[in-house]
Amino acid sequence: MNKSKMPIVLIGNNFKYEIEAVVKIFFPSGTRFEFIFEESTANFDKSAYNDYIIAYVIKKYSISLCAELKIDGCSEKMYYQLPHGSDKDTVEHELCRLIYTLLSLATDIYLPEGFSSFYSPWGLMTGIRPVKKVIELIRQGKTRDEAEKILEDKYILSPKKFRLAYETAVNQMPILEKINKNAVSLYISIPFCPTRCSYCSFVSHSMDSAVKLIPEYIEKLCLEIEYLGNLVRETNTSIDTIYFGGGTPTSLSAEQIKIIMECVQKNFDLDNIREYSFEAGRPDTITEEKLRVIKAYGADRISVNPQTLNDSVLKAIGRNHSSGEFFKAFETARKIGFNNINTDLIAGLPTDTPDSFRNTLDKIIELNPESITVHTLTLKRSSDLFANGVQNNLADEMIDYSVETLVKNDYFPYYLYRQKNTLDNLENVGYAKKGFESCYNIFIMDETQIIIGAGCSASTKMVYPDGKISRIHNYKFPYEYIRNFDRLMDKKKELVECLKKISSLQQR
Repeated sequence: MNKSKMPIVLIGNNFKYEIEAVVKIFFPSGTRFEFIFEESTANFDKSAYNDYIIAYVIKKYSISLCAELKIDGCSEKMYYQLPHGSDKDTVEHELCRLIYTLLSLATDIYLPEGFSSFYSPWGLMTGIRPVKKVIELIRQGKTRDEAEKILEDKYILSPKKFRLAYETAVNQMPILEKINKNAVSLYISIPFCPTRCSYCSFVSHSMDSAVKLIPEYIEKLCLEIEYLGNLVRETNTSIDTIYFGGGTPTSLSAEQIKIIMECVQKNFDLDNIREYSFEAGRPDTITEEKLRVIKAYGADRISVNPQTLNDSVLKAIGRNHSSGEFFKAFETARKIGFNNINTDLIAGLPTDTPDSFRNTLDKIIELNPESITVHTLTLKRSSDLFANGVQNNLADEMIDYSVETLVKNDYFPYYLYRQKNTLDNLENVGYAKKGFESCYNIFIMDETQIIIGAGCSASTKMVYPDGKISRIHNYKFPYEYIRNFDRLMDKKKELVECLKKISSLQQR
């Protein structure tokens, strides 16, 4: 399946995004699909394909839905009827439910070895932000039991994933209630890494290939920060949180980090910001000198990310550091005075095992960081792992252990998001001790505050007073960002109008 594309035929509809998300639940990670759009069944020659999935929407006196599949010569078909006049969202949801049901029933009967079990703990809830749906129900006055019943009926959501989403929502809501919607958060992108990990899809460049670009990149980035600072001042807007991400920001030298952070300090009022995060990231890039610069210029929250404490797994994913270097970096950060440290782990890494993952998590908990983020390995198209796929390594067992163990040790889920092509259709969750939840992470997931992005591949998310969301995407690659910088500044004119509308609310 990984070598050829599975045809998915859409007849009378264009629900590609959601149908693909549902189908991917049942196929091995890395499977590719070819979408074929037809107006009628007569236009598709079934005999030309050994395998296929067909999704029909036929509108006449009523709306007829049909899902059909052929796998290894075996065919199945299911129907569902909707009343005439049903809205587009209802038609899309019910067609996806039909496909989900058909594949669930067919999995154990027809699908070849390598296909997942029919059971999907998130059911039809394929979106990035499942917690938002829970928060909406809580704000409508629904009890926990009522919310669970609604989501179970509509999305076939499992009790354990509802529990996780509900607890995350409950931990988020007190912070969301204090959100300053008239303020903005700032994201600064440093798209460089020492090497590229096998699972990585971020637009990041290894230092070997990008070192010549760094001085000019920093120059342009500082110009953009200055431009954004002027916009914030001119519209009388305030900065709420700041997040340095990447890539690996500590790939830069201490002096280069100082230049950028000094630029931020000069162009934004930092006296009242709620949170200033710096993703130090890979232990092999962290030095005491860099950490002292980061702290001196105002960052009060950092991430030191081992991903795993198994050295053989680190080698398998292309990381050049050891677990020992992680412990040293963490100890140095504590010595300098950082009292809000996050650590990132990944469940399902190549060659990792449940026992190895448990050992990693237990040792991280012993270090007593303020927050621990547990990601599930996601196979991105541009990553080295995507083409080869990953054997089933019991990521679900790792994730279940993390939920149970972290809560037992007073780390509580406070933000959650999901991605395409994630092993076992699982999720990424940030856990924190009470009072150490990252506001920036919550805001970007809830989409209730403007996030202005500076640097290569950064995205500016504009949230208008009426709830409309619009985005401005910076150029993906450093050389594009540098070459097209003036054009990029022209693209940001929409941000001016959005900030003015936000500012007008402050003056009422």
